[in-house]
Amino acid sequence: MGEDVDTRKINHSFLRDHNYVTEGCLDIITTSNADIISTVEFNHTGELLATGDKGGRVVIFQREPESKNEPCNQGEYNVYSTFQSHEPEFDYLKSLEIEEKINKIKWLPQQNAAHSLLSTNDKTIKLWKISERDKRPEGYNLKDEEGKLKDLSTVTSLQVPVLKPMDLMVEVSPRRIFSNGHTYHVNSISVNSDCETYMSADDLRINLWHLAITDRSFNIVDIKPANMEDLTEVITAAEFHPYHCNLFVYSSSKGSLRLCDMRASALCDKHCKLYEEPEDPSNRSFFSEIISSVSDVKFSHSGRYMLTRDYLTVKVWDLNMETKPIETYQVHDYLRSKLCSLYENDCIFDKFECAWNGSDSVIMTGAYNNFFRMFDRNTKRDVTLEASRESSKPRAVLKPRRVCVGGKRRKDDISVDSLDFTKKILHTAWHPTENIIAIAATNNLYIFQDKVNSDMH
Repeated sequence: MGEDVDTRKINHSFLRDHNYVTEGCLDIITTSNADIISTVEFNHTGELLATGDKGGRVVIFQREPESKNEPCNQGEYNVYSTFQSHEPEFDYLKSLEIEEKINKIKWLPQQNAAHSLLSTNDKTIKLWKISERDKRPEGYNLKDEEGKLKDLSTVTSLQVPVLKPMDLMVEVSPRRIFSNGHTYHVNSISVNSDCETYMSADDLRINLWHLAITDRSFNIVDIKPANMEDLTEVITAAEFHPYHCNLFVYSSSKGSLRLCDMRASALCDKHCKLYEEPEDPSNRSFFSEIISSVSDVKFSHSGRYMLTRDYLTVKVWDLNMETKPIETYQVHDYLRSKLCSLYENDCIFDKFECAWNGSDSVIMTGAYNNFFRMFDRNTKRDVTLEASRESSKPRAVLKPRRVCVGGKRRKDDISVDSLDFTKKILHTAWHPTENIIAIAATNNLYIFQDKVNSDMH
């Protein structure tokens, strides 16, 4: 599968539409660790985009409405609200520090004018309400302008309070705090299609919560052995089916997927389907189990397929076929010869995420050197693009990049030996209906937009 083919079918020339730097500093060495983006998530309409960082902050971006006067600004996302979601804590029973880093953000389907999202660190999940206020009440009978109670003897007449316009204010308030549900680090949260429940997964257990109940959850998967020395795998990710509220999938560090049905039993330790690809004995090595660990699993929008990411590949699975994936795409196969050095610098344990486009026809995932990859499932074409301030200016069309393993190099090729492994794109998100993508590159958030769409405005 060549990377130098015509890529218009895949990305229609993605261009950078907006770049947000959490701290003005781009230099990785001097970047504060707290500013590194740790999760990216569009809401269900794509009008809002939330990012979480290692400092426990959540930044929400809002898409600018279409303007006839400024058509070039259509699609731009600007900061809508910023708030501190989690603070560092200390577990005195275990003498452990609990990081404030936001591991995952999930939006809830919108029920009214306000928006709601779940955010989690290693231990505690919080439900936040984001609402707007552009009017304030005035003319209280028992309170003065500062809100203090009046002396009742001074109240000689009654008036009807009125609402006066004010500057738009975005208010973020915590609605629920779901704590004490996990012994190990939370790696996934997923909202159920019933809009009433959600699940949270850690290394060994998956819990089911009701959004209105904070003091108890139901354990639906528990793979912890009686003797921890017998532990052979851990849970790496989990997600609910987009339509069937009884189905969910979880992935493991051994590269397998387990589809569970909550109608079968209260404890879903016995899966209803096991998706596992037999290992090729000729490719067996010391690193085989590490690179086969699934770092992310996503149901397609249609609910028919599952997308998984391991260290070197992305795979598409059909829910009806357990024996092998129907599609396998090589993300950076040129790293296979460098696994030893990647193991020594711990990069081999990096957890890359993956994403579907709105029609499930293109998949996207990150790589090193600030590269990200796209694969067109219909044409089988792929492209490597770069998210960096040096190589792209606002409104500029991204040029495909190509990694050269050896032999003849072309002009813009980059050698595999000169890849920067400190610049990695772990977190990506795709707008639910349009060709707009969000790429987190260390402390920078890049938003790219389909050039074909932007030219129409």
